[in-house]
Amino acid sequence: MIYEVTSIEDPRIAPFCKLTEAQLRSRLNADQGIFIAESPKVIRVALQAGYEPEALLCEKKHIEGDAATIIQEHPDMPVYTGTRELLSEITGYTLTRGVLCAMKRKPEPLLDHVLKDARRVCVIDAVCDTTNIGAIFRSAAALGIDAVLLTRSSCDPLNRRAIRVSMGTVFLVPWTWLNDYEELHRLGFRTAAMALTDKSISLADPILKQQERLAIIMGTEGDGLPLETIEKADFTVRISMFHQVDSLNVAAAAAVAFWELRA
Repeated sequence: MIYEVTSIEDPRIAPFCKLTEAQLRSRLNADQGIFIAESPKVIRVALQAGYEPEALLCEKKHIEGDAATIIQEHPDMPVYTGTRELLSEITGYTLTRGVLCAMKRKPEPLLDHVLKDARRVCVIDAVCDTTNIGAIFRSAAALGIDAVLLTRSSCDPLNRRAIRVSMGTVFLVPWTWLNDYEELHRLGFRTAAMALTDKSISLADPILKQQERLAIIMGTEGDGLPLETIEKADFTVRISMFHQVDSLNVAAAAAVAFWELRA
């Protein structure tokens, strides 16, 4: 089922170029929203994680190239194709791999299920930068974090750019939304807020590694974590630095904390 398109005004490719991220998440008259995954490698990771493809958009050369196996394995999936110039117009930049896939979201998992066997988790609190979200997920996957939780004020991990930056690891690390930190305490987690305060302990403090279940809380780079979150945390933790540097990019800080506090 291959269809050639010649204009970004073609309604069949609206999910790829016309719908906002919010519209993709809450698509009207549908049981579930969708998201857009880019590049054959990332699309395959999503497929292996059980996400269902809805439509593919790619350059003509990829139909028998990089996207061939994806198309063969899903013969009922509509495949829309166009020139490299058209795809550049759709995405706003020249795609290096020229393949986009619209995929159905899964139902939001329950917190208890996500944390059932977890020992080390990351909480992303009010981080709205999609690049940072993707980078945190990539570090979480690489450095042994069992799950990622996000406050409702954070960016959606299935945002197109977050997926791309994560290299598909958003499909590998279990994640869900966190409504209240008390839910973590109910499940036996102690919380470590990454913040600079007079009471902050070093990331190398042995007491942190001694915790059976630990949630590492990361906040925004500008404002940091809310004072209420810091005050309610079991530990406030700092990363020791040199040359009078007092902070790191949140994704970099997360990677350091994940490595040091791994179970």
